[in-house]
Amino acid sequence: MKLIVNNLAVEYSDQGEGPIILFLHGWKDNSRTFDPLIPFLPNFRIIRMDLPGFDNSETPNTSWDLNAYVNLVKKFITKLNLNVNALVGHSFGGRIVIKGLATKNIKAEKAVLIGSAGVSKTNTAKNFLFLLTAKIGKILTLFPPLIFWRQKIKQKFYNQIGSDYLDAGTLRNIFLNIVREDLTAAAKKITIPTLLIWGDCDTQTPINDGKKLNHLINNSQLKIINNIGHFPHRENPEKIADLIKNFISRS
Repeated sequence: MKLIVNNLAVEYSDQGEGPIILFLHGWKDNSRTFDPLIPFLPNFRIIRMDLPGFDNSETPNTSWDLNAYVNLVKKFITKLNLNVNALVGHSFGGRIVIKGLATKNIKAEKAVLIGSAGVSKTNTAKNFLFLLTAKIGKILTLFPPLIFWRQKIKQKFYNQIGSDYLDAGTLRNIFLNIVREDLTAAAKKITIPTLLIWGDCDTQTPINDGKKLNHLINNSQLKIINNIGHFPHRENPEKIADLIKNFISRS
């Protein structure tokens, strides 16, 4: 289904009946990442969207930041008149959850963060490399003979910054806007019950990030899943669904 939000066509799905769970996916992902969970959540109304710029939703024509994504989710909830019982964010989606709850722009009874991004100790160094690479690339395009070296520099930094920036295409500026924001202070402002789910083998958002969020968010609990990486909801969907169900059902 499509819904026009902030002048963008947003693809979403709405299925089932019961307490409402709204899922937000990660970077370079889409709403179908949560497909494996659905069979294990039969008594819930499950709502998922493709965030703008990903899969079947339109791409913003301006350089969005995290606040823009928060605002879109807020408007999405308002348009569908949702009373969200649980807001679930994976990785980049977790950034939106943290910022939205901290600023009170997004309301939910409970939150679930799965391998959430936003508070990594390595973010400062990585952000510097992201910005340096981007700036050098822009400068070198002003001098056609040096374009060859632009590619060399990109590859030099590739192992340091990963593929997300280099593969972001038209979303590169948005990606830079997103990753440069440290959400440590924002996490401290979250007051609703929050479940943190982490794989102990997660290399994209390491387990220390989960422990840090557990320390920052007063009313939070951390569940560590053994032998699981960055996508617990795909790797062990039954286990993750049970954790979410039990968390929502507790008063």
